[in-house]
Amino acid sequence: MLIGELSRRTGVSARLLRYYEAQGLLESTRDANGYRTYDEDAVITVRKVRALLNAGLTTEVIRVVLPCTVGDQPEFDWCADLRAIMDRELAAMDERIDGLRRNRGTLASYLAQP
Repeated sequence: MLIGELSRRTGVSARLLRYYEAQGLLESTRDANGYRTYDEDAVITVRKVRALLNAGLTTEVIRVVLPCTVGDQPEFDWCADLRAIMDRELAAMDERIDGLRRNRGTLASYLAQP
């Protein structure tokens, strides 16, 4: 399928699909006319990428994690080091949340001043 069809079927813009490809998350081949073509599995791949992005993972991490996913939605085949990678990402998120809570507390204290 062409990039426009993949875009229509996934709801992801062609520009973003090209970005996913540049990041190594999505593969295409080129027709003789230079157009990108994607196989049917690309729809599932894009859905997985979107779900993993929504979980807060970066494209760099997704590139490592994606080969260990199975099914339409990301379910994991816990291949080598995957659990450690996901544990590190969760710990980093927890640190960011703690930092935001501290920032929020400071801002709230400013607002509580007369």
